[in-house]
Amino acid sequence: PIKISKEILMTDRKKVSLPFLFNKVANNEPITMLTCYDYPTAHFQEQAGVDMILVGDSLGMTMLGYESTLPVTMEDMVRHSKAVRIGTPNAWLIGDMPYMSYQPSVEIAIKNAGRLMAEAGCDAVKLEGGAEMADHMAGIVNSGIPAMGHLGLTPQSVSALGGFRLQGKGALQAKKIMDDAKALEEAGAFSILLELVPDRLCKLITERAENCFIISLGAGLDAHGQLLIYHDAFGLYPRFKPRMAKVFADAGKLIEDGLCEYVKEVTERQFPEPENWFGMPDDEYDELI
Repeated sequence: PIKISKEILMTDRKKVSLPFLFNKVANNEPITMLTCYDYPTAHFQEQAGVDMILVGDSLGMTMLGYESTLPVTMEDMVRHSKAVRIGTPNAWLIGDMPYMSYQPSVEIAIKNAGRLMAEAGCDAVKLEGGAEMADHMAGIVNSGIPAMGHLGLTPQSVSALGGFRLQGKGALQAKKIMDDAKALEEAGAFSILLELVPDRLCKLITERAENCFIISLGAGLDAHGQLLIYHDAFGLYPRFKPRMAKVFADAGKLIEDGLCEYVKEVTERQFPEPENWFGMPDDEYDELI
């Protein structure tokens, strides 16, 4: 097993680039990827050496409490992406394009992709959809903006997909996802995220990818890299725990216990203690009185 020491991870690292990522793929080294939405979390992910960070429109659910990703705006994405960029100067930062920020036209897609690059400092953008979005993908890429595709469970289309469920289980639907992946690759996508598709379908698409790399989110081990939603991986999303997520540290429980202890100590006048406040010299206090 590969041992990665904390001391090595926290040393200065070079800015992650596309050649660096493709070199990892060529060397059969899995790419690490997490979502992130704020500055302090980005700082921790930078220290851990995460290769790619996605500022996902999932922030609508994880950070803003919405029931879906649909209400998220470009202003939301730019603001959160800016904060993450400050916290992680070296990871390859991808900004998610929110609902209706790219679907209406290629021109609108290019304009909004440019905002994430220019205003937020992203290295790339991500958009959902298959062959029907290939011209939008090509337009963004031809404008000099690296773009990532997203197939399988695409949350912006969850209503049309019948809910948060496995995609590509049947042969015909699986073939459509394979064709969509090839269409996005031919349109210039540097990478494709496969979310919640069968592992064997992910393996086929990964094996047949030539000019892009495949990232799995609940799609098995055979992709070129793995993505998890940060809040799922660390017990920070209270509504549900997806099957595809592993809780690597239950930070949510730790925070909840700490909050309960805070309420208890304030209520019982145990906090603050003398080391938590500041005094005043007696002579100054006497003069004040």
